[in-house]
Amino acid sequence: MKKLAQLGNKTRLPASPGKAVIETVRNPHKGEIYCVRFTCPEFTSLCPITEQPDFAHLVIDYVPKDWLVESKSLKLFLGSFRNHGAFHEDCTVAIALKLVAAVKPRWLRIGGYWFPRGGIPIDVFYQTDVPPESVWIPPQDVAHYRGR
Repeated sequence: MKKLAQLGNKTRLPASPGKAVIETVRNPHKGEIYCVRFTCPEFTSLCPITEQPDFAHLVIDYVPKDWLVESKSLKLFLGSFRNHGAFHEDCTVAIALKLVAAVKPRWLRIGGYWFPRGGIPIDVFYQTDVPPESVWIPPQDVAHYRGR
């Protein structure tokens, strides 16, 4: 088993998403096809132009293969966006790509449901491929904007 540097230790929030490390643990059921969901209803980043805060409800679904995402490292990675300036699309896709690189899942999707700025909510979706047929993947069920 790989040694985890963040879990069980006092760990500072990474200075930026690029410095954050997604740690993984071996999947004890790698022969099974199943879905894992992470929900982050209070995701925060900064507008790269105005530096005003942006808020999103993120839903990340993935079907693991050999590795699982260690959740504390994910929490720290997502928290590292608090002082990071990037547009909604960039944040959402960058999160997906970093997770894919770290865990090499069978399949992954992310829904970034961004709260309005200037009266317009922006929802960003990314998916690696068609999900495996034999797995149940629930709908994300985050309402279209009506005060979310």
